Amino acid sequence: MVQAAAFWVREPGVGEIRPVTLPEPGPDEVLVRTGHSGISRGTETLVFTGRVPVSQHDRMRAPFQEGDLPGPVKYGYLNVGVVQTGRAELRGRTVFCLYPHQTDYVVPASAVTVVPDGVPPARAVLAGTVETAINACWDARPLVGDRICVVGAGMVGCSVAGVLAGLPGARVTLVDVDESRAAVAHCLGVGFARPADAPDGQDLVFHASATSDGLALALRLLRPEGEVIELSWYGDRAVSVPLGEAFHSGRLAVRASQVGAVAPARRGHRSMGDRLALALELLRDDRFDALLSGESTFAELPRLLPALASGAQPAICHIITYD
Repeated sequence: MVQAAAFWVREPGVGEIRPVTLPEPGPDEVLVRTGHSGISRGTETLVFTGRVPVSQHDRMRAPFQEGDLPGPVKYGYLNVGVVQTGRAELRGRTVFCLYPHQTDYVVPASAVTVVPDGVPPARAVLAGTVETAINACWDARPLVGDRICVVGAGMVGCSVAGVLAGLPGARVTLVDVDESRAAVAHCLGVGFARPADAPDGQDLVFHASATSDGLALALRLLRPEGEVIELSWYGDRAVSVPLGEAFHSGRLAVRASQVGAVAPARRGHRSMGDRLALALELLRDDRFDALLSGESTFAELPRLLPALASGAQPAICHIITYD
């Protein structure tokens, strides 16, 4: 038996670390010792503050969640560790898994994906969000030379911008109210603009600010017959969408993209495993290190999440390290 520790949301706004006794791994299971995990600031802070609508409690379940929303619940899905025991070909390998914040865990071998050589473990934590960005691009199907804005320079928006930066001839602009994100945009190889200076006439706009103002801006930036790909998760907040002005005359469109299923454009040809493997391959690019904006120890998680949820400690992707 292995003694481990896990982070739980005891009730909205209150977190704690609990002891866990792990079972012996079965023949098709692996024991993983966590080295790094990441906080998905948008979704995890909504979970932490109890702002997931009751109607979405089942849909929002994480793959290895324990407990139920709003709590007590063990939640998270950005975990990188090293396989301790299990299949010979996996022992000693660094792997990514959609597992919550926990020091050690046992999962089916099929639930882990080997991190490619050349991808540092801390950067590999981004795989789940880069996978979201890949799915959004499969939904949007951008073309060579497109004019594209990404509104909202959080973890998802920056990941989308990083993926799009490699599209030949594309003019990609990351848009955010926080001017410090200009440095991140520069590292990613894309342009940056504050909302008042964002370029219009865009072929595509990806919206990831999770605000009504951001969505309104995304629509204003489109050319006629352009499309907004909506990536924000608003939780239980009502959202105002400006469907007057040029929405009808411009034949504009708003379409949701969500990582829970492979985008229809690739669903018959790519599995979720293929998509995650591609995300890890893209993370060979050290430009994505610009998204790693903070680091804390596992023991600090109960104090850290309230600060992230309140905005007192801004971050793109905050990394948790383990002994």
